[in-house]
Amino acid sequence: MCYNFNSPIQISFTEKMFVVISKIRVKGFPFYTIGRFQNEVCTGKNNLLGTCMVRGECSDNGGVSAGSCSTITNQAVCCIYQKTCGATTQYNNTYFYNSGYPGTYGGGGRCTIVVQPCDANICQLRIDFLSLSLAPPNGDGFCVTDSLQITGGSSRVPPICGENSGQHVYVDFNGESPITISIATSAGYTFNRQWQFQIAQLACASATQAPSGCLQYHLDESGTVQSFNYNSAPNSLPNSIGVPGTRQIANHKYGICIRMGANKCSITWSQVDSDAYSFTLTNDVGAVDPSLLGTEAVQSQDCTTDFVVIPNPTQGGVPLPSDRFCGLGLVPTTTATKPFVLFVNHDDNEDFDISNRGFFLSYSQNGCPII
Repeated sequence: MCYNFNSPIQISFTEKMFVVISKIRVKGFPFYTIGRFQNEVCTGKNNLLGTCMVRGECSDNGGVSAGSCSTITNQAVCCIYQKTCGATTQYNNTYFYNSGYPGTYGGGGRCTIVVQPCDANICQLRIDFLSLSLAPPNGDGFCVTDSLQITGGSSRVPPICGENSGQHVYVDFNGESPITISIATSAGYTFNRQWQFQIAQLACASATQAPSGCLQYHLDESGTVQSFNYNSAPNSLPNSIGVPGTRQIANHKYGICIRMGANKCSITWSQVDSDAYSFTLTNDVGAVDPSLLGTEAVQSQDCTTDFVVIPNPTQGGVPLPSDRFCGLGLVPTTTATKPFVLFVNHDDNEDFDISNRGFFLSYSQNGCPII
């Protein structure tokens, strides 16, 4: 567990056991009386995650006390770190938000936070977009008005814009070099922007660390995944040839990984039932009878531009000739290839991908066959 102890007295303690109680000044000399409690992740009374630590240490480090976290002493508080533009942090579970949050931001300039690993045993960040609403991409799928950029890590994060609340990304640290999270916005575009991120630091030995090549990593045995900026409503902006634009963000290439559950041997991907547009990657949505969306009739495996990859796929128990899927529909598709991963590929030309939304898929892991 990362913990930055700033007391002038050096005290040894067993793993996860830390100094307690009160900071006392005697003739100007600060020191801590000694007790023990676990320095763990806690939930504050504001429902945000923090670190259980001494009240004085929390305030000295710029944190905010959000209630008690120990029955040993009332000096142990759940310390929440909340930062906005221009900040630097080295604390686990730091929250980064727009100026004036939970209000919105009108735009203009760049808002940045620099994240330093809290010790040499940290390998990765998980950044949860608790709220992320930026100006949408243009009709060609490029983030030209607003853009979230994450740099400095050893793994690539593509530019992100539009509506992405509830999404997350993982970023590998490059040794002990910091990672910079930056949001650039344009004052010339009227839009109510808002963001709040939870930034968690993951130890190299953490069971929740994402495997190499996974921009996203889902831990549940079943759930849903979305392309960035997915919504069932179309992009209101035309593309460069004057036809209705796409919601898909161009030049996105990444992996969405699913942690394999106990006694699970395969995974099935399917469209979300409640949304007919939940797999619209290529071609013209408006040119198709809406009743055909999501059916095998508009599913394609002849994919060279925008597509997802499901390794060694089967549909209805029948192996398919390709692992690529595009078009305007995806019928339930199962793979037993491990690890469980959905690869995403969006190219840089969306001219003929008219009114596409991207994908919104459900997944469910299947038990192993009884032999």
